[in-house]
Amino acid sequence: QVQLVESGGGVVQPGGSLRLSCTASGSISSHVTMAWYRQVPGGQRDLVGFVSSAFTDYVDSVKGRFTISRDNARNTMYLQMNSLKPEDTAVYFCFCDGSWGQGTQVTVSS
Repeated sequence: QVQLVESGGGVVQPGGSLRLSCTASGSISSHVTMAWYRQVPGGQRDLVGFVSSAFTDYVDSVKGRFTISRDNARNTMYLQMNSLKPEDTAVYFCFCDGSWGQGTQVTVSS
């Protein structure tokens, strides 16, 4: 299984931006689909969006604000988050081929 490490989380004001990275221990080029999830305390881990070889898709609450991309040469997937809202506060996880990263905290607060 691939090992995943997220980075890029932090504290940002409403309306701000962050870019999360998910770097894999090995090549991701053979993994067709990778995804981002998020989880709030006491809640379930919810899908944010995914990227495949053909397209990306997102949950309605982040459409138009979040963008997922991948760089197979760097074995890295990204989550660009713009126009952040307090309700985006969560721990963000990446997922690939049955493996999860450790998560990175995103806090949106004034």
